[in-house]
Amino acid sequence: MSEDVPPVTPAVSVLQAAGVHYTDHPYVYEERWGTAACARELNIDEHSVVKTIVLEADGAPLIVLMHGDMRASVKELARIIGAKSITPCTPEAAEQFTGYQVGGTSPFGMRMEMPVYMEETILNLRKIYINGGKRGYLVGMDPYDAIRILNPTLVRVGAARST
Repeated sequence: MSEDVPPVTPAVSVLQAAGVHYTDHPYVYEERWGTAACARELNIDEHSVVKTIVLEADGAPLIVLMHGDMRASVKELARIIGAKSITPCTPEAAEQFTGYQVGGTSPFGMRMEMPVYMEETILNLRKIYINGGKRGYLVGMDPYDAIRILNPTLVRVGAARST
């Protein structure tokens, strides 16, 4: 990807149509290193990188937006939403639901509409960096713009990530 010409993904199209002011942040994508790699590449705090996690609650897909340096407690989320079980989607299912390749999943412009849950402490950040719909590409934006577009349910399901 050329740094001079940012990609036009379904996510970018949604942001542009909504009049969101965002910044482009291309980086060298590294398989298996996730938010730690992009935070390092972009010299930003991993806590401000927001990952898009695709899960299934009792067989129905949903999205959780979580700080990059934390994990989502599926047990707590299940309790909050009244689900019997919540499991991660397979990469194939996640791609089918979202239309995005794993590692490039954005909550904006997904193929299928599904519930979105956002860790409420994300709103404490002045700027978030979230996937723009392509591996190696984040967009920086105000978290309240994400709220306006996604209308997520705010939850407290963040937990320390195991090392």
